[in-house]
Amino acid sequence: MLARLRAAPARTWAWVGFALLCAGAAIGYLVYPTYPNYDSAYSLIWGRELLDGHLPSFDAYRAPTEHPLAVAFSAVLAPLGDAAPRVWLALTVASFCVLVAGMYRLGRVAFTPWVGLVAALLVLSRLDYAFLAARGYVDVPYLAMIVWAAALETERPRRGGLVWVLLVLAGLLRPEAWILGGVYWLWCAVPAQPWARRIRTAGYAAAAPVLWALTDAIVTGDPGFSLSHTNALAADLNRQRSASEAPSLLIHYLDKLVKWPVLLGAVLGVVLALAFARRRAGVPLAMTLSGVATFGAIAVAGLAVIDRYLAISALGLLVFAGFAVAGFSVLPEGHRARRPWIAAAALVALGGVLFTATHFHPGYIDRELTTRRELRQELSRVVHTPAFALARRCGPVTVPNHKLVPDTRWLLHADADEVVARSGLRDFGRETKGVHLFVAGPGMLENPTYGPFDHTVEDDPLIQVPGPGAILIDRSPDFAVYATC
Repeated sequence: MLARLRAAPARTWAWVGFALLCAGAAIGYLVYPTYPNYDSAYSLIWGRELLDGHLPSFDAYRAPTEHPLAVAFSAVLAPLGDAAPRVWLALTVASFCVLVAGMYRLGRVAFTPWVGLVAALLVLSRLDYAFLAARGYVDVPYLAMIVWAAALETERPRRGGLVWVLLVLAGLLRPEAWILGGVYWLWCAVPAQPWARRIRTAGYAAAAPVLWALTDAIVTGDPGFSLSHTNALAADLNRQRSASEAPSLLIHYLDKLVKWPVLLGAVLGVVLALAFARRRAGVPLAMTLSGVATFGAIAVAGLAVIDRYLAISALGLLVFAGFAVAGFSVLPEGHRARRPWIAAAALVALGGVLFTATHFHPGYIDRELTTRRELRQELSRVVHTPAFALARRCGPVTVPNHKLVPDTRWLLHADADEVVARSGLRDFGRETKGVHLFVAGPGMLENPTYGPFDHTVEDDPLIQVPGPGAILIDRSPDFAVYATC
């Protein structure tokens, strides 16, 4: 009873904080009406294709790897028409709130409510996760599912049930969850369990990869399509990295996700947790190590290596960073390490606040979200003019490369062969008849949203040069439209 009374203030603040978080997220959702990112835009297109009675165009030019659960959910949203992208974003924003709540729950059940509070605050201060939510990445609901599965398992080991449901659903969003499912099956099978139970739970562990392969087989005829397509796409976009680069990239990406002061605090937190709360540290440590192992496996396989693959490891480290700050709360009153720990934690927290304050740029956040919204709205205006509609009668819409394809297809309700990337055409579209969309204006060539020439893709400059006979029919601040008939 005494322990509950001591924990009550932290839990009360947690509920207040969660209510404020939800309110702030709702306000941000309304103030910054952004649109789904490239991968999620394709999921919406594939869902609409399903609703229209067509197989999804998974093999479209430079299309991202499909995520079965995202495609299925998009098919449910498809009847909403133009409102579907905003509903999708509402889901990812809500998932971000659920993720933060899950981090609190994980920190609380693994250690103490104060550790959970610090871990949740750290997630809020890492803007990468909020940005992923604001751009509609499937990573956010995926991470929320994994964190809640970890919290539930920590609360009651070998729980099964809901943990399996979350792992299967997560495995239909990202294949990294397959490894977690396999590890969880081994963990559950370690005690003497009846063979019938072991076989049933093995089916749970295999459900996500089997359903994924089945989806690929039905749509493309190749059950391994996602793997081969991802590998080919990584090579095309210069995202492959050698296994020898994995260690340096691991440190670089973790630093990018959690920032170096928090990363150092997390390492210290691991040491402190193993010293003072070893039995409680198992699940957060497993989260951290599983993400690192997955990242290494992806690098060895020659697939695309990006920082988002370490998001689970980063979340595990944030729990340990929370322990470094508030882990003294696991110690009994009068413990000789408690007072020095509190003093050190106060200094660490002050340093973290100062670091965040000096590196936090609200103007950058406002500019990024506003620019993405304005570009999408400008694109919508350009492709819905009478001149654009008239020029479409002459042939397909061509865009510089893959970046503009999904948004243009969604806005025009167009099939894969009606919007094509000039970078994929033999003559770069110079002899192709139809309507040709170009990016224009200061900074647009390297714009991260629609710019065709970023630091990774090396497409031919001719994709930005109108062909002979092309006539300028429209121009906006960031786009130019030519027609060839």
